[in-house]
Amino acid sequence: MARRKKKSLPTTPVRLTIDSLNHEGRGVGRVDGKTVFVAGALPGEEVEFVYSEIHRNFDEGYAVTILTASPQRVEPRCPHFDVCGGCAMQHLASDAQIAYKQNVLLDDFKHIGKVQPEEVLEPLLGPHWGYRRKARPGVKYVARKGKVLVGFRERIGGFVADLSRCEVLHPSVGERIAALSEMIASLSVYDKIAQIEVAVDDTQTALALRNLSELSDDDEAKVKAFAIENSIHIYLQPGGPDSLTPLWPAQIELRYRLDKYDVGFSFRPGDFTQVNSEINHQMIDRAVELLDLQPEDRVLDLFCGLGNFTLPLARRCAEVVGVEGEKKLVERARANAVENSLDNVQFHAADLAGDLEHSPWWKQGFDKVLLDPPRSGAQATLAHIAKMKVGRIVYVSCNPATLARDAGILVNEYGYTLEKTGVMDMFPHTAHVESIALFVKGK
Repeated sequence: MARRKKKSLPTTPVRLTIDSLNHEGRGVGRVDGKTVFVAGALPGEEVEFVYSEIHRNFDEGYAVTILTASPQRVEPRCPHFDVCGGCAMQHLASDAQIAYKQNVLLDDFKHIGKVQPEEVLEPLLGPHWGYRRKARPGVKYVARKGKVLVGFRERIGGFVADLSRCEVLHPSVGERIAALSEMIASLSVYDKIAQIEVAVDDTQTALALRNLSELSDDDEAKVKAFAIENSIHIYLQPGGPDSLTPLWPAQIELRYRLDKYDVGFSFRPGDFTQVNSEINHQMIDRAVELLDLQPEDRVLDLFCGLGNFTLPLARRCAEVVGVEGEKKLVERARANAVENSLDNVQFHAADLAGDLEHSPWWKQGFDKVLLDPPRSGAQATLAHIAKMKVGRIVYVSCNPATLARDAGILVNEYGYTLEKTGVMDMFPHTAHVESIALFVKGK
């Protein structure tokens, strides 16, 4: 069958008034009645844009000229903002970004979950720059440029962006993008490095190079020299996650602490940890506050990871059970509990989309529940939780749409009240909305 030819894009800039922002942080307007999503445009602005994609029901484009600027428009700090897709909102003032994210959350509650919170919490705010401690920049040798590119994907086209620095990555990496690119370009396998896993703990920075070919002795010497000069630890990952191996130094231990709860955590670069350390500290404090922990409470922490919430909770109540689908994280969580001398916490690996009610640890019952699911949400667990009739559920979310869906189920089907909710600025300058919600039974 012959392929349908892709429709050619208009090249002449089109004038447009922007009405709102969509959930990806792009301006929304209409041309001849058809919706257009315009990157780099803000509500109330009149812009000229060019098309980047034509679809049946909507089109996409990017602003090339701002004819009438919004009072909330600011100059992006990053020189690569117009190209790199890592950030979508550096052109919007920080307070306006927070207001936008809060509106997204409340709008999703209203339209998806058909619920309304009794109280909107003050947002949790942290540093706007150099905050990102976890990331996976791509690596690509581009022959026509004669260089190795290290960075996030371009806003349009999906290729690795040509960056010299990154303003949101931790400075130990963000200020060394050009140097990292040059180092990789000097290797014999310069075109066989696919990705870099960035992991920054409280004091150290580690990079895991996803190498598709073995490094020569000379290559390893160059990588080690770069690591020593820049005080960076280096891993190699020639295969899957289990192939992750320290190159320099021979032994690497990444750690972060929560001094308020007297707990510390060991982790590896590929483990899930929160990208924003300051917001993580505040988020744990807020979760503890909302759970209203009592000394006799037994708490269930679902999607517990390596124990980021579980261990602090165990310092405030009788017992905490953490459950996680990934066995490696459960092993790490157990080791962290032992290291912190916590004997009132247990961890289990389980399919959190399956039937949990026949698990021995489930049958003992719980007073309160903390949920911190992936973007897909926690829908499969809600019926089980409702049967336990727990008094309080604190739900930490990285996707307001699935939080809103699950809120609708908890409130409209299981009789909970959405008492409090608010956003947390985990990812400044992006459209990513991190939030927390408290559900109370019997109000």
